[in-house]
Amino acid sequence: MRLLVLGGSDFAGRAVAEAAVGRGWDVTVLNRGRRAPVPGVRSLIGDRSAPDGLAALAAHAGEDGEWDAVVDTWSAAPRPVRDAARLLRDRAGRYVYVSSCSVYAWAPPAGYTEEAPLVEGADADADATDYARDKRGGELAAAEAFGSDRALLVRSGLILGPYENIGRLPWWLDRIARGGPVLAPGPRDLPLQYVDVRDLAEWTLGAVERELSGPYNLMSPQGHATMGTLLDACVQVTGADAELRWTDPRAVLAAGIEPWTQLPVWVPPGSEAHDALHGADVSRAVATGLRCRPVTETVADTWGWLRDIGGSAPQRADRPPVGLDPEVEAKVLGSGVPGSDLPGPGPGPDRDPDPGHDPSSDRDS
Repeated sequence: MRLLVLGGSDFAGRAVAEAAVGRGWDVTVLNRGRRAPVPGVRSLIGDRSAPDGLAALAAHAGEDGEWDAVVDTWSAAPRPVRDAARLLRDRAGRYVYVSSCSVYAWAPPAGYTEEAPLVEGADADADATDYARDKRGGELAAAEAFGSDRALLVRSGLILGPYENIGRLPWWLDRIARGGPVLAPGPRDLPLQYVDVRDLAEWTLGAVERELSGPYNLMSPQGHATMGTLLDACVQVTGADAELRWTDPRAVLAAGIEPWTQLPVWVPPGSEAHDALHGADVSRAVATGLRCRPVTETVADTWGWLRDIGGSAPQRADRPPVGLDPEVEAKVLGSGVPGSDLPGPGPGPDRDPDPGHDPSSDRDS
């Protein structure tokens, strides 16, 4: 298989490139060249936000430059997706766009499928608008250029694992590694949905081999992990002297703590946000080969990667940092509010808090 990855140096794009090389595929990447490429790939340099950003691809046309598939993880304005897809529609068999479950109209109910209503106002020719419409515009651009039968739309949810450049799981690992009492937002058995970036990559390459097309919700089945199993794994792999203080969601919200951003991954049970971020129907992806590794493996490998790079995760410049201020945490833990595993009502964020794709994106493309 000949694969072109638009990006290929950060998070999801890098995982796809590594997995493809591991399968013995012939892999070309196009990115800005700011990071060392995955060993075994052919590197082309281009900045897709620049007018001539695809010049290297155009020049490559005379060098056997045709591919069985393209994987694109772009997450900003749809125009670069449109331009790449138009350039490549006669030179590649399939266009895979790593999108996001953010493309569904807010708030999709628990159990929503790929048939759920989509955001309105998206346009493949648009400048940057908002995350949901940008991602939907990218989907439209891929489908318009390649047709619905040759465009695969990977609607990922929360993505975790090595190379994460948003900082969600790295923040929890770093916080727990410091030890002491840790504010653990309850309930402990709160079900989570996410996908390990390497499982996303393997499913995507398998989908290319099977010539799949159309949209797929891509994250673990509901309840694959819980808030408890995630944080317990963090305690285990760090070996820290940390005490998880499970705290009622009502107490967390009453303290003015923002779900998802200040306490990464977590949104309160019974909220629209939990239904949207941790309640998708993924049966279509599971039926076509999605396999999700245990949460303990994702956590352990992310911790190992953090230690290998010196303990500080890369942070995308276009995303605000995540995590809870230590003073706020100490104040809540010292307030005398009893910990509880009782699910408390909570409105959650008023609007989709960008689950996937930010971490699915590769902005060095």
